[in-house]
Amino acid sequence: MRGPAAPTSPGARDARAEVLLGTPALTAAVEEPPSGIVRAPGAATATPPRPHPTDPALQENREERPAEPPPAHEPPMDRATPSTPPTPPAVKPEAPAVKPAPPAPRPRHGTADPVKVLLHRHRELCERAVDPLEVAAGLEAQGFTDRTAARYRHRDVFSLAEELYARVPRRPEEVRVAEDRPEPVAPWALAVLAPGAVAALAWLGLALTHGPVRAAVGAAGALALGGALFLAVRHGPLRAPGGRTVPAARLWALWLLAYAVGGDGLLAEVLTGGPDDLWELTPGPLLGLALAVAPAAWCAHLFARRARRRIADSRGLADFAAAVRPLLLGTVSLQLLALAALLLPTGAGPGALALGALLLLARLLTVHGHPETASAALAAACAAEVLALASVLSSRLPVPGFDALAVPVRAVTDAWGPGAVPTLVCGAAALGLLAHATGSLARASAHTTP
Repeated sequence: MRGPAAPTSPGARDARAEVLLGTPALTAAVEEPPSGIVRAPGAATATPPRPHPTDPALQENREERPAEPPPAHEPPMDRATPSTPPTPPAVKPEAPAVKPAPPAPRPRHGTADPVKVLLHRHRELCERAVDPLEVAAGLEAQGFTDRTAARYRHRDVFSLAEELYARVPRRPEEVRVAEDRPEPVAPWALAVLAPGAVAALAWLGLALTHGPVRAAVGAAGALALGGALFLAVRHGPLRAPGGRTVPAARLWALWLLAYAVGGDGLLAEVLTGGPDDLWELTPGPLLGLALAVAPAAWCAHLFARRARRRIADSRGLADFAAAVRPLLLGTVSLQLLALAALLLPTGAGPGALALGALLLLARLLTVHGHPETASAALAAACAAEVLALASVLSSRLPVPGFDALAVPVRAVTDAWGPGAVPTLVCGAAALGLLAHATGSLARASAHTTP
């Protein structure tokens, strides 16, 4: 059986056949321009064509190949021409490792020396002071407290004063004088004995004389006693620093002393309708008070010395105040005991004891920088005694209602006698000064060196 015969006439060609027929054979010789380079035998004469991107084989190959990470960024390199070999990229020499500079410190606020500013402000105080205690007292007088000292990096006013005192330059002889300064005790010790001696002589003269001679002796003794008292308060521990006193305070003190001598007798005469004649004078209280000037001076001296020692030992203003208050109470109690022992032989009453306490507290406040308060208390006591006498005298006036003015004084004298008036008046004034002194004398500023 004969199979199908091959077609003898040209049939229809599809598009793929036309493409294959139009492509030159891969084995055909390809003419190359003469270049002088002999191709190696067996080398391929032509480069195979690149597969089309839509070729299914290429797609399968891409799916089987794992995804590669993107290449790292490399610095661009100079393209080399085909005729010259590529030049390697220039390698920059590595710079020596430079250590980074330490960061600049932040400016700290408040790093300036605060004590230096304070020293410039209070330089005169620090130069005049003979020890750190005076600097501490001066600072406290200007309102410094331990809390204020903490702002200057110190725990209390005393440590701040020590640094201020140490920073002020001083000559060696000044330091030696400040450290070895002696206390002249003998001159003032004799001065405070003078009032007692003069009063004893005057009292003896009054006891031995009569009539006009006695009056002359009494007047001369009063003048001499006034001079001795003035001498006693101008020297020693009873002297006010810098003469800072209230002149009127002397008048108030003289009135109180005069009332202690003749006030009780005058009040008794006024209450009974007098005085018709010279009333009774009692110089005993004045003698006891004059003799008590010496113990008062020694008590004031001991109080000042002990208080300054408390300043050196204390580590704060509160500690110093707590230590000085019992010292003040002990000083006043000691003086009252000495005064009571001196008044007992003279027969003086409690009014003289209250007056002695008032005068002592008034002088302590004056010595330690509070003369106005002392003068005010003395003036109040004088006014009360004058008012007691004036109220009784005013009750005699024929004015309706004025007879009631003498009722308080009559009630007091009927119960306790005429001596109760100075006792109550001076005692109340002394208690007021004592209450004030426990606060004012417990401050370091009250104990500066005169």
